[in-house]
Amino acid sequence: MTKHFLLFCASILLCTTAVYGQQDPQFSQYMFNSLYYNPATAGVNGLTTLTAIHRSQYAGYQATLDDGGAPNTQLVSFSAPLLRINSGIGLYIVNDRLGNQNNLEAQVSYAYHLPVNEGKLSFGARLGIYSQSIDDDEYRWIDPGDPLNAFGGDAQTRPDLALGVHYQSGNYRFGVGVNHLLGTEFDFGADPTRNALVPHMYITGAYDYAINYNFTLTPSLIVKVSDFNSLSFDVSAIGTYKQRMWAGVSFRQSDALIGMLGYSFLKDNALKLGYAFDYIVSAQDVKEPTSHELMLSYTLPVPSVGGRKIIRTPRFRH
Repeated sequence: MTKHFLLFCASILLCTTAVYGQQDPQFSQYMFNSLYYNPATAGVNGLTTLTAIHRSQYAGYQATLDDGGAPNTQLVSFSAPLLRINSGIGLYIVNDRLGNQNNLEAQVSYAYHLPVNEGKLSFGARLGIYSQSIDDDEYRWIDPGDPLNAFGGDAQTRPDLALGVHYQSGNYRFGVGVNHLLGTEFDFGADPTRNALVPHMYITGAYDYAINYNFTLTPSLIVKVSDFNSLSFDVSAIGTYKQRMWAGVSFRQSDALIGMLGYSFLKDNALKLGYAFDYIVSAQDVKEPTSHELMLSYTLPVPSVGGRKIIRTPRFRH
């Protein structure tokens, strides 16, 4: 499977020739945030997990006349298994600030997990709301009488839908998720300002390779296809030591080089803290050169079967 995964990554890299902007926020630590990209991953690991991410894009950027500032994004997510019915549920809330525009999402996911040989095939759907608001006070109008200046500050909320499929077996996993399937439009009262939510497809893959008993290397990839037309990718590699601390590097196509660090705390490594540092390698004359991302996640303890208390013995403890 290692060979197949590497061939898949190579084919994507060779086929990718251009980068286009995306409506959805980007996350450098995408490998710890699978629910956002694919509803089929809800509860797929059999663990209940809470995750929070804060991202400051182009840190320190300021508009010429102090109107607006650098993009920033916050995400809070929850994922849990429903073991009795071979399913999982998840939800997330995203707040994405882009200058005078603010996007707010609240989404609920359901996934059905189907055992296939020694692996697990999951099908998922996500339904929620997507709210977009614009602060008209931050526009600098050349013509104050422009008819587009009439809508003022406004907010609109629309339904949103996503579908996904995910497969994992042993040390590898692969998935495809597609969001914004309803083609929702935000017109703010004037056709020229219409802004449709175009579908975004996310293809993800990862493989855990055990170098030795204490060290695991995990290459991973995310391919982002906007409107089934424009394509870009992130390719990453993370090394994990004793399942407790990790470090890695990533490359976002024609955009940034990324370094990542993380550490797990508490019993069973339940609390994870991660940090990503982006160094922008393109168009630095119009951007600040660095971005920062902080991730915190907590995995709830697995309840004992039948409510029986677990009694540990030193003889078999490890």
